[in-house]
Amino acid sequence: MSAKTRTSCSCWFSCLNLYFILVFLPLITLSYEHQQLTNCNLFEGSWIFDDSYPLYDSLQCPFIDPGLNCLKNGRNDQDFLKYRWQPTDCDLPRFNGEDLLQKFRGKSFMFVGDSLSNNQWQSLACMLHAAVPNSNYTFDRTRNRSVLSFPEFEFTVTFLKNGFLIDLVVEEAGRVLKLDSLSRSDQWKGVDFLIFNSYHWWIHTGSLQTWDYFQVGDKIYKEMDHMEAYKIALTTWANWIDSNIDPAMTKVFFQGISAVHYHGKDWNEPMVQDCRGQTKPIEGSNYPGDRYPGEAVVKNVLSNMTKSVYLLDITLLTQLRKDGHPSRYANGEIDCSHWCVAGVPDTWNELLYTILLQK
Repeated sequence: MSAKTRTSCSCWFSCLNLYFILVFLPLITLSYEHQQLTNCNLFEGSWIFDDSYPLYDSLQCPFIDPGLNCLKNGRNDQDFLKYRWQPTDCDLPRFNGEDLLQKFRGKSFMFVGDSLSNNQWQSLACMLHAAVPNSNYTFDRTRNRSVLSFPEFEFTVTFLKNGFLIDLVVEEAGRVLKLDSLSRSDQWKGVDFLIFNSYHWWIHTGSLQTWDYFQVGDKIYKEMDHMEAYKIALTTWANWIDSNIDPAMTKVFFQGISAVHYHGKDWNEPMVQDCRGQTKPIEGSNYPGDRYPGEAVVKNVLSNMTKSVYLLDITLLTQLRKDGHPSRYANGEIDCSHWCVAGVPDTWNELLYTILLQK
C-alpha cells in the first residue's frame, strides 16, 4: 500500500471517528439518560446540598403572594434554598425554562386546585420568568384565577382555584358539598396540560371546615368520614376525566399530597413544637412519621381510571422538608403547610419538566 493510500485511509478513519463522536455519541448518551430516567422512581431519594441553587431570586419575581415570599418577609437563614432533590437511581436534568417554552410553544398549562396548586403555579411562573427575563409577558390575576402568558412563545400557564374539584353550593340549609356533582369544568377543556390537586380542604374540621353538609344523589348527610367523602368526590372527578379528556390532545397530572409539619413528634423530635426554627431537611430517604390516609385514596382512584393520569407523588420529598415552610415568615400566622417561594415547589416543577421531557 502506497504512502498516499495509507494517508487517505488514515484521514477517512479519522473523519469517520469524528463523525461518530459528533453525531452518534450524543444520541447514545441521550438514549442512555432517557432509559435511566424511564426506569427510575423519581420520587424516591433524598435532599442534597447544592450551592448552585436556587434557580432564581425570589426578590426579583413579581408573581409571589406576600405570605410565600420568605426572604422578603425577613427570613435570614438561606440554606433552605440550597437543597436539590436527588432520586436514588438517577439524576434529574437541570431545569431549563427557555427550553420548556420552546418545546411547548403554543401550549397551555393549567393548575387546578387549592393553595398548594397556587404554590406550584407561582414557583413555575418565577422559574419561567427568570429563564427569559427580557421576554415580554402579560399577567392577569383575579380572586380565583391567575394567568401568565409569554406572547413570544404563545405559551400560557394558569392557576384556577378549586379546592374540592366538585361542587360546593350555598343553599337555604347551608353550605353543601355535592360529592357526585361537577359543574365548573368548562374551563378545563381545551387545555394542553392539566395539573390537578385536592386534599387539604378535606381534612379541615371545626371552624376551618368550609361546608355544613355532604350530599350524594338525593341524600344529605350532616357528617361523613372525610376520607370516604374525598374518595367519592375524587371518583366524580376521575369519571369526568375519563369521559371528557382525549389523551392525544391533553396530558393530565395529579399533584400528590403535600406534607405539613405542625408536630415535631411526627419526625421524632417530640420537644419541637412545629416547623419554626427548622433550617435543614431530614437526612436520608425515610420519614419516621405516618403516611397520610389520602395517599391510598388518590392511588386507588387513579389506578381505576381508563385514561392515564400521572401522579406527581411529592409526599415523601415534602415530608423530609420540615425547613421549607414560611413558618413565622408568612406575613401573618404561623404557616407549616405551604412552602416558601423560591423553595420546595421548584422541585415539583423540576420533576414535571423531567416527565415532560420523557413524554
